[in-house]
Amino acid sequence: MQKIPLGTSGMFVSKVCLGTMTFGDQNNESEAFRLLDYAVERGINFIDTAEIYPVMPQAVTHGLSETIIGNWLKKRGNRDSIVLATKIAGPSRLIPWIRNGKSDLDEHNIRLAVENSLKRLKTEYIDLYQLHWPSRNVPFFGKVIFNPKDERPSVPIEETLGALGKLIEEGKIRHIGISNESAWGLMEFIKIAEMKGLPKIVSIQNAYNLTDRHFEIGMDEICFRENVGLIAYSPLAFGQLTGKYIDNPKIRGRLTLFSADWNAHYRRPAVLEATRQYMQLAREYNMTPAQLALAWCYSRWFIDATIIGATKLDHLKENIDAISISLNDEIVDRINAIHALITNPAL
Repeated sequence: MQKIPLGTSGMFVSKVCLGTMTFGDQNNESEAFRLLDYAVERGINFIDTAEIYPVMPQAVTHGLSETIIGNWLKKRGNRDSIVLATKIAGPSRLIPWIRNGKSDLDEHNIRLAVENSLKRLKTEYIDLYQLHWPSRNVPFFGKVIFNPKDERPSVPIEETLGALGKLIEEGKIRHIGISNESAWGLMEFIKIAEMKGLPKIVSIQNAYNLTDRHFEIGMDEICFRENVGLIAYSPLAFGQLTGKYIDNPKIRGRLTLFSADWNAHYRRPAVLEATRQYMQLAREYNMTPAQLALAWCYSRWFIDATIIGATKLDHLKENIDAISISLNDEIVDRINAIHALITNPAL
């Protein structure tokens, strides 16, 4: 498994990152342990979680993903060999069980979130601490249209960076990243850090897949010139790009188990049509649809790591195996031809 530097962090991470949003809901602890063990056996050293996990977020399961990972780290005794990433929830009235629904990105909330994550993860430090979504009004989780009417009070980026800087000085976190951010937000974090002598972000975790390639519209250049690593999530479009929902619309999975509010953008007719065309292309080249979708992400120059999630061991194996697939120019051209006809249908 290839390992590369994540941004300017100096940390070497596997190109494949194990996502854990199913731990504590779709996967119990013993199942999660098997997935974690297999990932490590295959050379994965990068694990991503969040205080809000598992998804769908519920008060009764809040924090279970981190707790399971913490139990695994303690039992295996391998903390020093793992690059551990987690995230603080941004403000939302929909999650009142997290700091009474007042989870904004100020020093008070950030410190509480870090301390609680450290306890659940049973560790003294977090390698990469990420802001799950911005404090300010920004469209995310499938929404892309900015609406000034949705403006609200927010914590200034400088204040957030200052709070994170203190926790870095205390050794509780090592590096910081952002998630679900816009181009403006990405540049503001970089600019303010440089101007004020505050910690620089080393990564951005945003959605990227065959049905959502809008990161290529300017964000890739920023990451290249500023040396910020992209950690791509939802490479399979919530499982849509595996083709399983085309073959069996009622199959058990994230698109049928989770609220449509969270994944409506992956249910659109244009996404289904694009998926059918990618499925056909994959089969012409003796690949599964999932392998094609993941090989695409694994081969993009601007992606430092791709987050994969799996509830079953055979699915995890297939997802990891796709790292060895090489897409020739002909396949890439045909992917781009489909994209030209059905451009970013998940937006």
